[in-house]
Amino acid sequence: MSLFSASRVVLRCTRPALRCLRGNRCLSTHPVSSSLGAVDPRTSILMEIHDSPGALHEVLRYFWKYDINITHIESRPVKNDGSFEIFVDFNASGDHGATEAVLNSLRIQSKRLLVLDARKVHWFPRHISDLDEVANRVLDAGIDLESDHPGFSDPVYRERRSMLAENALKHRYGNPLPHIEYSKEEVEAWGVVYDRLQELLGKFACSEYLKIMPMLQQHCGYSRDNIPQQEDISRFLSRTTGFQLRPVAGLLSSRDFLNGLAFRTFFCTQYIRHHSVPLYTPEPDIVHELMGHVPMFADPDFAEFSQEIGLASLGASDEEVQKLATCYWHSVEFGLCRQQGELKAYGAGLLSSFGELEYACAPYRPAGDEEVYPEYREWLPEHAARQEFPITTYQPVYFVAESLGDAKRRMRTYCERMSRPFYARYNGNTQTVWVDRAVETAPLEDPTLVA
Repeated sequence: MSLFSASRVVLRCTRPALRCLRGNRCLSTHPVSSSLGAVDPRTSILMEIHDSPGALHEVLRYFWKYDINITHIESRPVKNDGSFEIFVDFNASGDHGATEAVLNSLRIQSKRLLVLDARKVHWFPRHISDLDEVANRVLDAGIDLESDHPGFSDPVYRERRSMLAENALKHRYGNPLPHIEYSKEEVEAWGVVYDRLQELLGKFACSEYLKIMPMLQQHCGYSRDNIPQQEDISRFLSRTTGFQLRPVAGLLSSRDFLNGLAFRTFFCTQYIRHHSVPLYTPEPDIVHELMGHVPMFADPDFAEFSQEIGLASLGASDEEVQKLATCYWHSVEFGLCRQQGELKAYGAGLLSSFGELEYACAPYRPAGDEEVYPEYREWLPEHAARQEFPITTYQPVYFVAESLGDAKRRMRTYCERMSRPFYARYNGNTQTVWVDRAVETAPLEDPTLVA
């Protein structure tokens, strides 16, 4: 039997194991500099060989012979020719002699061989400290309030927002998160929402959320009379799932925000809604972040789910990032799952909004001051990625997973089938991202890519 009996093979390899994935197209490059300035020793080639028994083994044996590590290999048939094309990315660890030797051997073995030219991708962080480069690229600073914002005419509130934004802008990797002394009015606003949420979370929050909340109360000071410090929360998350918080001054682009998730980092606001209307906020605030997102980041399945989206966003096209951001909205923000036959919320937008939480999960009406039911659909990321959504009203459509594990598995499959420029893996020990092929990144300030 021919080793090329399958119509298409994609392998991403790290010695000694081979990991098999499906449907990703190869984008290959010459060795280039990484975002940290180090030379990337990888080389990428395209070769054509006859389809015959043992053909792949003959190709691979040269890499073994010269002790060269293959990081990516992908094959596809050549129409009407009885041949196969093979894309290979390999790493000779800077040994140019080994590189030349394997190329010379492969030229003899193949019908043709090309060393492929470089192709640019969007800039992406390689080390967690690179998030310093994107954290301050806010699209909408926390101090820029619209005229209809409850705090627009309150100079004390505006000054407070300005101070918190300045704290976030000054933060750098490796430093403790800023300690915030919240005012009496801010704590009271927090307490009002905290109490109101407690009435419904026990009924409609997923079991993972309810399991984690007592731990946050014990270790991070969650209570109606205290706004927890993000440094305490970040340490707790780091111990449980490796996630951490990073302060941000305002709204980030989808790309920058999702890139942070690849490093298990959640960009988090520090300001709270105006105390005059504690049950309303026109923007995500610390109630949304700490009551909605944080408990779920302490769950292993949810943490992996979120990081899958982040890793898939690295270097991805604008179109793919938009699809990932839409999946994020319908899951991390407004996702539902079934537990013991009932709808439960795991999305932060629901868990931090008592009205929409009831509207989305309750089997009765009225719920959330609404008489109608929303539409419920099976969690299929390929469908969710195309589903438009409103920002200022309750969601008309919710996607329902069978469990958090089910949501994670389906998202992982979706990411594997995306058109991605490379496969990325996070190393928690070094806090770096490894990619399976050499890439050339466009400058951070220049989003234009070579086609």
